[in-house]
Amino acid sequence: MAYRRLLLPLTGTAAGEAALNTALMVARTWNAHVHCLHVRVDARDVAPLAGEGLSGAMIEEMMAATERESGERAGRVRALFEKFVQGRDVTIALSAESALKTEGPTLSFESIAGREEDVVAQQSRLYDMAVVPHPEADEDVSSSDALHAVLFDSGRPVLIAPRQSPATIGTRVCCAWNGTAESAAAVAAALPWLHHAEAVRILYSDDYQRRGPAAEGLQAYLRWHEVQAEAVPFKPQTREVGAGLLGAVRDFNADLLCMGAYSHSRLRQLILGGVTRHVLENADIPVLMCR
Repeated sequence: MAYRRLLLPLTGTAAGEAALNTALMVARTWNAHVHCLHVRVDARDVAPLAGEGLSGAMIEEMMAATERESGERAGRVRALFEKFVQGRDVTIALSAESALKTEGPTLSFESIAGREEDVVAQQSRLYDMAVVPHPEADEDVSSSDALHAVLFDSGRPVLIAPRQSPATIGTRVCCAWNGTAESAAAVAAALPWLHHAEAVRILYSDDYQRRGPAAEGLQAYLRWHEVQAEAVPFKPQTREVGAGLLGAVRDFNADLLCMGAYSHSRLRQLILGGVTRHVLENADIPVLMCR
């Protein structure tokens, strides 16, 4: 098993180049194809939001402004992609068929109009993984439409790229385990990485554990897949479980963390914080998540 098709939603944020680097590193590892997708705002979606009391001319002006802004953003994203690929030893595939016939990693770019959360969720269902840029430093992680679209409506894993391009990925892997269905899904999605890794560590904590199998059970499961992993407990830092988890990840010098997302309801997580939110906002390595 390997990752062969990766979807990378691009919005033109400063973290886009780091996400491109991360996705290309994954593609080089697995000889995979990375499809970079930019979803433009469809000006026709603005009309229903205009409300009553606006004249037809005002609505048309609003749609035209939206179209201009969307086109400018699409141009910036395309320029980011073209600048990134210049001078790199990677093939630009013009179609899925040409990518299949090419040895080594390939990249492609597409810009389409629509609602980002709908398009990304639907498109990613036919990819092995989506790679999503890290939320901006001043951006609420809950506002990342692409991230939540993949997590909640695709049935596929998502790899959150760090703010800075990683030096390596998948050589030392940590699995955050709390016995939930989400953490089990993350381990299953990460199995190719676990086989590829030089060392694997399971991180668990009484403060993180939910109803479900303990870490020793995961160890036994992984042995069936010929993956040897040590199970190591971690402690919260200043009552913050997420901070304790990331501290244990750094202690292991990991370059990939896999974990389940939102063991509680998403609404409760966004109101109260939680491990998922802390990791999303503070991790400095790639994080593979499943819901």
